[in-house]
Amino acid sequence: MFATTLIAVTMQPPQNPGPSYPPPPGQQPRPNWFRRTTPAGRAAVILGSVTLSILLLCCTGTAIVSALTGEPKPTQAGTAAEQPQQPILATPGEPTEEASSSAAAPSTVPSSAPPSVAPSASSAAAAPVVQVTTVTERATIRYGERTVMDSSLAQGKRVVRTKGVNGVRTLTYEVTTTDGVTTGRKLVKSAVTKQPVTQVVAVGTKKPQASKCDPNYSGCVPIASDVDCAGGSGNGPAYVSGPIKVIGDDIYDLDRDGDGTACD
Repeated sequence: MFATTLIAVTMQPPQNPGPSYPPPPGQQPRPNWFRRTTPAGRAAVILGSVTLSILLLCCTGTAIVSALTGEPKPTQAGTAAEQPQQPILATPGEPTEEASSSAAAPSTVPSSAPPSVAPSASSAAAAPVVQVTTVTERATIRYGERTVMDSSLAQGKRVVRTKGVNGVRTLTYEVTTTDGVTTGRKLVKSAVTKQPVTQVVAVGTKKPQASKCDPNYSGCVPIASDVDCAGGSGNGPAYVSGPIKVIGDDIYDLDRDGDGTACD
């Protein structure tokens, strides 16, 4: 608004009010200096006025813009702002103003470490928990049995010479669990930690010998065509010394009195 008014005032030709007294009678008033100038002079005056108005407009606009934006004024030379500041000495144990301000201000240095991205609740819930553990188990190794023939034993008789003992095998498995449920089981090692002991059984091969005593008598009465009591009147050919218990039939007629005891 100030610049427009200034241009309007400047563009008007200068007025010459003339003398303060009236001209003498019969004499025309003299024109002012602007009218008395040549056309070229008038154009020069108008051009100079326009140039001056533009310069004033620029300076006035710059001052107004600076006042509105709050641009600080340049400091003058020789002021206290340009003088070097003396360092502030702090007593031991007392933090300086510079240290306290730097401690209070947050650090703006960018970190080289990449920002960590927290997993969302849905992705954390959907991810299964897989664990791999090692499990050790023991398995029993059944002992074997070996049979040997023994001629000192009666035929068909069995005797354990060495008692069998079971062995132990240690098995190592790699077990995979997903969310607490077993999803894989792999055998990674198998070792015999205790050897089994083979059981040895002896079987008799000795055949029984034929008995030479008559089964009708307790005590050995020889089997013959005829048996008589020794020291009697019989003629044999076989003899037996008593007393002899008759447990069956008295085929040799040794119990003459029939009391069950022969050759008494």
